[in-house]
Amino acid sequence: MKIFIAVVVILLVLLCVFTFVAAHFVMNGKRPTLEEAWEWQSARYDTSFYEGLQKTDYLVSGHDGYQLHVQLVKNPNPTNRYVIFTHANTDNHIGSLKYLPMYLDLGYNCVLYDMRGHGEDEPTFCTYGILEGKDLAELVKDTRERYPEITELGLHGESLGASTTIEALAYKPDVDFAVSDCAFANVESAIKQKFKTMHLPELLVPLVNVGVRILYGYSIYDMRPIEALDGNTVPILFIHGDADNTVPRENARELFESAQGKRELHYVAGADHAESVLVAPEEYREVVSSFLETAKQG
Repeated sequence: MKIFIAVVVILLVLLCVFTFVAAHFVMNGKRPTLEEAWEWQSARYDTSFYEGLQKTDYLVSGHDGYQLHVQLVKNPNPTNRYVIFTHANTDNHIGSLKYLPMYLDLGYNCVLYDMRGHGEDEPTFCTYGILEGKDLAELVKDTRERYPEITELGLHGESLGASTTIEALAYKPDVDFAVSDCAFANVESAIKQKFKTMHLPELLVPLVNVGVRILYGYSIYDMRPIEALDGNTVPILFIHGDADNTVPRENARELFESAQGKRELHYVAGADHAESVLVAPEEYREVVSSFLETAKQG
């Protein structure tokens, strides 16, 4: 009996440790520095174009006064069209550079920023769009006020940045279009996929949620960007790699079907998570360019 009790106690302790360690990992993760992000990006495509561009750095107050580090990358050709980029989880604004050449060629100024807890921002945990969406809505307001000459303003997000873009739409930001690349409809599906790749049972997800609630005061079951699409009128382009092993491709279909108004869905063959623009750059550009023309038609 003593051995049995000892085994039970050990198992309970291990479950407790797993609960809190997993919760910490889910809500924080390992976040690279700007230098590390630059090295990662530069190893996968030519980033030299960025160095010669005119850039302006500044701070913007997000939700509850949280300070966001923002950078305006001016188009070499004068334009009054702007697009705001939101990067992926555990990344920073450098992760958005892969999309800049396309938008610069299409005639947009580019606004990059570090999501809360990332890049140069003050450390904090991730809420998978709950607070990040509010931050982005504030950044949209600031961008409109800071650059009153704007004639067109759009949003482009990748992974968590795409889900954050969708979350921001719930606050009815004054934007003309949104591009969502590999967003999750709900963070639960992404966590389950991560557990699957780690050969962990999905039954452990509720335990992670207990840890998240205790340590951070949030529930992963409330992290559902798909619900922000109710009543949305902003034209949205959903892009997803059909070989995505991080966020199942079904998320894009769920988001597309839940969206209202003008929307498009495009899968990129052979692309894993956040790789679509790298795997098929010409196809990606054609799809985005066509969508932007459609969005302008109202």
